[in-house]
Amino acid sequence: MAYQFEFADVFAYWPELLRGALHTLVLSGLAMVIGMVVAVLGALGKTSGPRWLQWILDAYIEVIRNTPFLIQIFMIYFGLPAAGVRLSSETAALLALVVNVGAYGIEIIRAGIESISKGQIEAGKSLGLRPLQIFRYIILKPSIQAIYPSLTSQFILLMLNSSVCSAIAAGELTAAAGDIQSRNFRSFEVYFVVTCMYFAMSVLFWGAFAAIERAWLRKPSLR
Repeated sequence: MAYQFEFADVFAYWPELLRGALHTLVLSGLAMVIGMVVAVLGALGKTSGPRWLQWILDAYIEVIRNTPFLIQIFMIYFGLPAAGVRLSSETAALLALVVNVGAYGIEIIRAGIESISKGQIEAGKSLGLRPLQIFRYIILKPSIQAIYPSLTSQFILLMLNSSVCSAIAAGELTAAAGDIQSRNFRSFEVYFVVTCMYFAMSVLFWGAFAAIERAWLRKPSLR
């Protein structure tokens, strides 16, 4: 007998899918904002901080980049309670995403900062700019302009990686899909719809990032 597709059995649970998608957007958005702060501070520490801080940041980056994201989540959610730190699944998911994207973001932003020539920095000093102004206008903004595509790609991967947070029962889209599938047993239909929803959310983030680039990061025209 041929398989009968029944997408109505999936759409009957649309409120749960919508809540899961909204939770994914909020979780990813918060992780992106906090992770960006971690990445900027970490990149600043890597490029101009004391040697001991650079060693700590190097160790953090190498550990995160060379271990699976799922293990990182388990270490935070299941490992920290052994040290007396208990976190809810939502807080653990957010912390894991921030820790993960922060490590990758530090290296991306560091590469952008190191692409700025020393002559531009010296020019800023000769104009009487304060160190914070030099970092903000001469180093940070041009470096982000240079690495913006790589940084936004990493943020999209962060949003997609949030699906792994279902392993600790965080209430995002993949967790909602698993709950629905366990009730209607329509695996193909459920995960096909969820795939389309993740694609739509990726497009939404790409559109938001493009709008940010047009508003704040586009280089002025030479004409």
